[in-house]
Amino acid sequence: MNKSKEITIYDIAKKLNIAPSTVSRGLQDSPEIGKKTKKMIVDMAEKMGYRANLTARSLRQQQTETIGVIVHELNSNFINSVLAGIEKVTTEAGYDILIAHSSESYLKEVANAKNLFHRRVDGVISSLSFETMDLDHFKPFAERNVPVVFFDRVEEAENSTAVVIDNVKCGYIATQHLIEQGCRKLVHVTAPLKRSLYAQRFEGFKKALAEHKLKFADNQLIIDDLSERAGVDAAMKILKMKPLPDGVFVTNDFVAAFCMRTLKEHGIAIPDTIAIVGFNNDPVCKLMEPAMTSIDDPGRDIGEIAARTIINHLKGINDMNRTNTITVRSELIVRGSSRRAKGS
Repeated sequence: MNKSKEITIYDIAKKLNIAPSTVSRGLQDSPEIGKKTKKMIVDMAEKMGYRANLTARSLRQQQTETIGVIVHELNSNFINSVLAGIEKVTTEAGYDILIAHSSESYLKEVANAKNLFHRRVDGVISSLSFETMDLDHFKPFAERNVPVVFFDRVEEAENSTAVVIDNVKCGYIATQHLIEQGCRKLVHVTAPLKRSLYAQRFEGFKKALAEHKLKFADNQLIIDDLSERAGVDAAMKILKMKPLPDGVFVTNDFVAAFCMRTLKEHGIAIPDTIAIVGFNNDPVCKLMEPAMTSIDDPGRDIGEIAARTIINHLKGINDMNRTNTITVRSELIVRGSSRRAKGS
């Protein structure tokens, strides 16, 4: 298969009988080139099918105008909303994004980081996998002064900033709400506590219990992954508890939805027998019957803030190294799954 010759600035210059340097500056919208000449150059480039060599240009400028994004999954309303926020800001700033996902694998995350490093991205935005044991794979970015912003699942790292919500406060608010509705035997369903955000939500759960002088027992904590099966299994464990819990705080709406559905299938009245609060405020909350109370985790805001933090740093507007953590506001959205008549 024959490939047609790639058009260069020299071809355009020859056609217009002007210097290649004039063509180059005209295509880069240089103020040194008059509007009439610039239009002539652009029109001829379009007519001849010229394509800019962005790779060569980025090597000369030492910038690719690309932000790498590493997420732990793509099948998530929260992650999708974060990506929408990132894309909005990067597009407006003239940056492209490269998205990689680890599928909750530490080894994949390491490979993703290495790939983005060799692609010379100007910055990285990342949410860590369940399996991530250390942050050594992000050190090459720090050594080259490539900024890294972590969001949601974060750990402290050199030359990085974290964008998070106050997970301790959110865990406390969710549990406090259940107590205010009259719940006295509460269960917390969560993911492995080695990830700080889940440990912090659990901390908030225990803090609310302690303030109301409610005892905590080990069987009030159910730890699993964030799958459909985990929601069903959590419900089956709850059904076997004696006495039956009257309030459940779940760290993820997807898991909470399957937990709630399974409880209802076994004759449990929601919220009269067991009140339920989820986390993330995913669209599934409004599809449940009754609609599910949840902590709003503002993914789009988090994505916009993470992207703006990196881009402003790259453009010299702000120094992100002066800010270790950016905390985004979150709130409890109360719906039917937890709202009891007069809290009784």
